[in-house]
Amino acid sequence: MKSVSRRGGSRTSVRAPEGLEEVYGVHALESLLERGEAPRELWVQQGAGRRLNLLIERARAKGARLKEQPREVLDQLTGGAAHQGVVAFCSPLTPEGEESLWLKLRAWQAVTPPLYLVLDGVTDVHNFGACLRSADAAGAHGVIVAKDNAAPLNATVRKVACGAAEVVPVYQVTNLSRTLAKLKEFGVWITGTAGEAEASLFELDFKGPTALVMGAEGKGMRRLTREGCDHLAKLPMAGQVSSLNVSVAAGICLFEAVRQRQLAS
Repeated sequence: MKSVSRRGGSRTSVRAPEGLEEVYGVHALESLLERGEAPRELWVQQGAGRRLNLLIERARAKGARLKEQPREVLDQLTGGAAHQGVVAFCSPLTPEGEESLWLKLRAWQAVTPPLYLVLDGVTDVHNFGACLRSADAAGAHGVIVAKDNAAPLNATVRKVACGAAEVVPVYQVTNLSRTLAKLKEFGVWITGTAGEAEASLFELDFKGPTALVMGAEGKGMRRLTREGCDHLAKLPMAGQVSSLNVSVAAGICLFEAVRQRQLAS
């Protein structure tokens, strides 16, 4: 629960409608509407209606209830994040489970070599959201995370992902190392990223079924995750900086796989 100051020093609680989660920002709302998803409720900053008229009317047409709110209320609700004068309330996102992963993997194998992004210990919601955005742009078939020691699929992730959180499957697994072992049984090759690896990312073959594993910034992959990889690869670094943000590194790795697959087609 969040609160906002009123004149006289009293404080009034500001919270999302029960059972709903906030999705804030113009791009996030546009993405919702383009996918045909209808927010249940829409809070619009007082005085900002004219520049948001088209979005408001589209949301209303899909049944969203409209409420005008002072900017301070939206600021409190979003923790001061850039909401751009609009907050939509939708049903919370929930990750898919392991059984869904295996069912969809079987289906994809008959069509195209699957491409997965595996995040090991990535707990920052901004990095998680940016990774989802890169995964969507690269056409990845899903992002795999552990139930523990992983960023939640929350409103901030949805904001940073700019709509990717709603379309990229996120599979939450109990034991990441066991999941990697089962991926291998399905013919998926596992490549982990590590700064001390001997092979360059650009020397490996990602044209077949592939899972790219990114560890947490600083710590990298956990030992059992590392041992579950078929290959380790590094990004060649030409400057003084020794590492990249995990979401940037994930984007580079995913698009190397995309590049190789396009050349092979």
